[in-house]
Amino acid sequence: MAADKPGQVGELELKKLEAGIDEMIRSCDRLKEENRALRKHQATLMNERASLIERNQQAHSRVETIIRRLKVFEQET
Repeated sequence: MAADKPGQVGELELKKLEAGIDEMIRSCDRLKEENRALRKHQATLMNERASLIERNQQAHSRVETIIRRLKVFEQET
């Protein structure tokens, strides 16, 4: 039957190929959007991490200051 109607078989194969290409385009678009969202989320997390590191360093400095004051107080008594 394929030899009787080569145009129809070719047309069917082209439609399947077109559907496959359309699906790949949709997948690429979805992946691009997902990648954009992940990069945005990563940037947010990096900013949050930097803020937490800074706050941790400030807290560490305050604790060190308190410890020094306590040692001085202890030596005075």
